[in-house]
Amino acid sequence: MVDVLAAPQQGKADSALRTLTGISIAHWVSHFHLLVLPMLFPFLKTQLGVGYIELGFALTVLAVVSGLTQAPTGYLVDHFGARRILLGGLTLGGLALIILGLHLSYTSLIAAAVLLGLANSVYHPADYAILAKHMDEARMGRAFSVHTFAGYFGGAVAPAIVAALVIVSGGAGALIASGAIGVLVALLLLLMNIPDAGANKNRPGNTAEPKQAVITPALITLTMLFMLLSLSVAGISNFGVVALMSGYGASYSAANVALTAFLAASAAGVLAGGFLADRTERHGYVAAACFATNAAIVLLIALVTLPGWALTAAMTVAGFLSGVIAPSRDMLVRNAAPPGAAGRAFGIVSTGFNLGGIVSPLLFGWIMDQSAPHWVFGASVIFMLATVVLSPFTERKPQRGS
Repeated sequence: MVDVLAAPQQGKADSALRTLTGISIAHWVSHFHLLVLPMLFPFLKTQLGVGYIELGFALTVLAVVSGLTQAPTGYLVDHFGARRILLGGLTLGGLALIILGLHLSYTSLIAAAVLLGLANSVYHPADYAILAKHMDEARMGRAFSVHTFAGYFGGAVAPAIVAALVIVSGGAGALIASGAIGVLVALLLLLMNIPDAGANKNRPGNTAEPKQAVITPALITLTMLFMLLSLSVAGISNFGVVALMSGYGASYSAANVALTAFLAASAAGVLAGGFLADRTERHGYVAAACFATNAAIVLLIALVTLPGWALTAAMTVAGFLSGVIAPSRDMLVRNAAPPGAAGRAFGIVSTGFNLGGIVSPLLFGWIMDQSAPHWVFGASVIFMLATVVLSPFTERKPQRGS
């Protein structure tokens, strides 16, 4: 009798593990693809005969397209099913890079940026809709943390992978090979038989379910939270090295070691945050506590010129705490999503990340142009404190059935 009862449970666990593995691989690809173009800027600059302003414009196009299409893609996920949208995004992103590699021109670069932006809009709505539906409730926070960690890891290894591809096959070959990874992962997910989520119109009896507004005050608040979270770490991630060198007298190596410690600790914090998210329902207060502590640490960095070892230690703790919040952040969105609308909910709030990604380069670049490197950290503190104030207002009871 025990074996008969255990078999279905084991099958369910195996299915959940397969789902988490496949979705995490897809998230790895999303972060990897976002860094392929920047890693190939020197090659593209020479081949296309353009400057870094023109190359940077391509990244702006990617961010704007992704930001504008996140919420509509969430609707498509809930309406047509997350599985086919995710497979389409992987394929589209891969083909964008392959086509650019086969036909190098500035027009092709902008077109590829548009397609990569569309592809990038797929991952959060589709991934989270599938995870929210198929992961065990008691391990949902850890599932979200593994998924997020996979994305961090994709970005971390992108420079090394792209550099190796350039050595083996040249710049155009690196584009084609990087794109092929997306297509191959789409085929892998097909073979793994990743389950679906959404596709509400195809569910028997779905017409009897009451329609609920998706753009709720809770999701608007969470969108603001996501934007503040993005702004609170973007300045440190993108301008931390130059700020430490110009404002604090840190050497290039010391500044890079400190930033590397921040990013690596963020990834470790994500995994730790998954266990914490599964052990509490007060996710907004977890976020507030982490960022209140973080604000104090970053304020210390802003005001005091620390020796190298102390700077690295402070950046490590700050990175860890910024990572811990990620699973709780995702649980807040899941809890606030109306039934059957997980894709739309994650699509809407992820727009906050894109807004932060559009604003932060301009803001922190302007700060550096004003010769005020200390304010790279000072502005980050302000955004962290705003996050502390807003986080408790994001608390919602879970919406079952989403």
